[in-house]
Amino acid sequence: MVRGRNRWWLVAVVAGIPALALIWLVTAVLRAATSDDPLGRGPREVPCAEAPKFGGARLPTGAYDTCCTVEVWLDTRYAAAFRMPRAEPAGRLGRTCPGAPPRTGFRLGDTTDLCVSVGFADGCGERMPGEAYPGFGAHTANVLVDHEGPATALVRFSAFTV
Repeated sequence: MVRGRNRWWLVAVVAGIPALALIWLVTAVLRAATSDDPLGRGPREVPCAEAPKFGGARLPTGAYDTCCTVEVWLDTRYAAAFRMPRAEPAGRLGRTCPGAPPRTGFRLGDTTDLCVSVGFADGCGERMPGEAYPGFGAHTANVLVDHEGPATALVRFSAFTV
């Protein structure tokens, strides 16, 4: 009897391994099918000089409370959020992309005061010292400016490929 039990235990272990592998495979397929990021590579922080440059801009010298991220999977998306003096964003957006001046009519909820959305065909971007044309790596760039108070503006920038 002792010999029979040892063999059944071995058979149970050998039969269980393919069952566990099948469960793991089904879980992996379901996760990939229902996720926007199946490989688990969510946004990661990057230096704040990198995000605006991808969209043909530079981080303003007076920017503070900066947070910049990148997501890469099927396309690339850089995002930057920072605060700056309230009086500066409108003029800065106009210099960055003269063909697409900031608009005040579009509002994201009740808080967006200025916005600009430009594509690669608009020829936007700030001229960097020593460059004939800026490195505009994104297909589209969006800037939203929220006036938080009499002296502060929150700027949210995103640049991405399609």
